[in-house]
Amino acid sequence: MNAFLPYFAQRFAQLDANNLHALGELYSANVQFQDPLHTLHGLSALQTYCQTLYSRISQLRWQFDDYLHGKGDDSNGDGVIRWQMTFCHPQLRGGQPINVQGCSFLRWESGKVCQQRDYFDAGQLLYEHIPLLGRVIAYLKARLA
Repeated sequence: MNAFLPYFAQRFAQLDANNLHALGELYSANVQFQDPLHTLHGLSALQTYCQTLYSRISQLRWQFDDYLHGKGDDSNGDGVIRWQMTFCHPQLRGGQPINVQGCSFLRWESGKVCQQRDYFDAGQLLYEHIPLLGRVIAYLKARLA
């Protein structure tokens, strides 16, 4: 069985504002990262993004639910991790916890992630928690249902 995905998830969940240097142990120097809100190229850009993220939130917790292995082994391969992120941001939802479910496609080479594509509902992460915009989104969702 491929052990890369559980290893990566465990190490990633241990990251915080004080140990972001460990990103270099998980990601290649030329990593390509994309989510619904960002596209980043290179480890330096990913480190800057994570530093900004951790400086703005008061809590971040990851729960990894499932690992779907594609081709390859622990050195080179690809797969998907299903996750739930819980975070608190002082300007969103009154600082109360926000839960977001998503998944990440990972491709790794030489034991480090070289490509990551995250899939999640950007509204669930951000837009629904902005006071005026959140009401508009809730109205539109109710109309579409």
